[in-house]
Amino acid sequence: MSKERKTYMFEMVRHELVDAVGAEFVNSGDSDRMGHAIDYYWVPEFWHDRGKKMAKADFIVHPGSAEEVSKVLKIANQYKIPVTTWGGGSGSQGGALPVYGGIILDTKRMNKVLKIDEQSLSVTCEAGIIACHLEWEVNKAGYSTMHLPASIACATIGGFLAHRGTGVLSTKWGKIEDMVMSLEVVTPTGDIIQTLPVPRHASGPDLTMLFLGSEGTLGVITKVTMKIHPQPEARKFRAFVFENLDAGLNAGADLMRSRLRPTAVRLYDEEETIHHVKRVLGLDRKGAYLVFGFDGPEKIVDFEMECALKIMSRYKAEDLGSAGGELWWENKYKFFYPGYAFHLPQAYGTLDTVADFAHIGKVYQAMKTVVKTNFPQARFIGHFSHWYEWGCMLYARFIFEKEHVPADTEEAVALYNRVWDLAIRAAIANGGVINEHHGVGLKLGRLMKELYGDGFKVLEGIKKSLDPNHIMNPGKMGF
Repeated sequence: MSKERKTYMFEMVRHELVDAVGAEFVNSGDSDRMGHAIDYYWVPEFWHDRGKKMAKADFIVHPGSAEEVSKVLKIANQYKIPVTTWGGGSGSQGGALPVYGGIILDTKRMNKVLKIDEQSLSVTCEAGIIACHLEWEVNKAGYSTMHLPASIACATIGGFLAHRGTGVLSTKWGKIEDMVMSLEVVTPTGDIIQTLPVPRHASGPDLTMLFLGSEGTLGVITKVTMKIHPQPEARKFRAFVFENLDAGLNAGADLMRSRLRPTAVRLYDEEETIHHVKRVLGLDRKGAYLVFGFDGPEKIVDFEMECALKIMSRYKAEDLGSAGGELWWENKYKFFYPGYAFHLPQAYGTLDTVADFAHIGKVYQAMKTVVKTNFPQARFIGHFSHWYEWGCMLYARFIFEKEHVPADTEEAVALYNRVWDLAIRAAIANGGVINEHHGVGLKLGRLMKELYGDGFKVLEGIKKSLDPNHIMNPGKMGF
């Protein structure tokens, strides 16, 4: 503990936190504080790498129940101490960074599967459980959550709920908010509430949706009941290479407009196909790589695939067959693993946005143009990774190689933020929304008022009502 933290008030707060959750679950050592000062957001990783001082919490608290969370939040309100909820620390937007110090509320003690309801096909669990641990438990009973994101091995269910996360099977099975039936939430003032037990009703505004995506600014999600699904009898994939991105985008949109139900669709632009797809999958092709698949009863899967192939036949494309599709499925997470993912000393960012089919092509071109025009030293790649009946998500990325990253730390961060400002504003101007599943966090909070316009005043009013002392994750989401 540093000298400046050895104060009477510090010890009083520590005493009250210990009284709330137990001495072994309140930490204030330098290693614990540093371990909760960096997530997967490039800026803190880079800042730390350059030897700069990190913003750290004063206390790392590990509650074991909603009741203990409530006690901690009441203490925080009494002394107006900032509280930042922490799940797996795998977020990429700085949403869990304790930028104003205070308390880190680490939820991973709340990690139990409480009930698997085979009659209603649902599972109730605590929000601090790691996603793959939940998946393994329901697998044992013959089911799946169908929520299989790249961060499944390290992120918590609560983190996905807080950021409205998306898994690789979202095109058929939905995002995390589509999977939720009800929530238990501790409000900033310490009340423990249970939202209504089913997701479809006409009993006024939906409290469940209010807390989903709130990133710890409106309360702490402690428990969730989610849908589960029988394991599919079959899951089959097919891949094609189109001459250019426009052809692939049109084919993918036609596939979705057909109202077939692909379980996953991915379309990689020419740049990402020739470099990143080649590196991960070993495919040496020019053009735009499209992969899609179906799952369910085998006869239905085969029929849907037959219909999809008829759609693809309208376009000039190289059919890589089922082998080309299964190759992607077997290596789907490899894109994000060490050796293949972008990392320091590169400067990189995922400029994810989402739009309807009438605008998504324009969004891609606008973002690409603004990056290439203003930052010619940067690479721009993109793929369309989550598809819906109305549109899809663009997972665009910029990469500065080491030699193009300024030596001065502040200058490098300013460059990084400038790319985001120009690219996301270009997306908004062309009909895009700033994010699809990574959340807003610290990175994009400054753009929320531009995105929502006067509507942001409504969100500010809700924030003020629920969190009158402004203790919950301050500095995030524009609050």
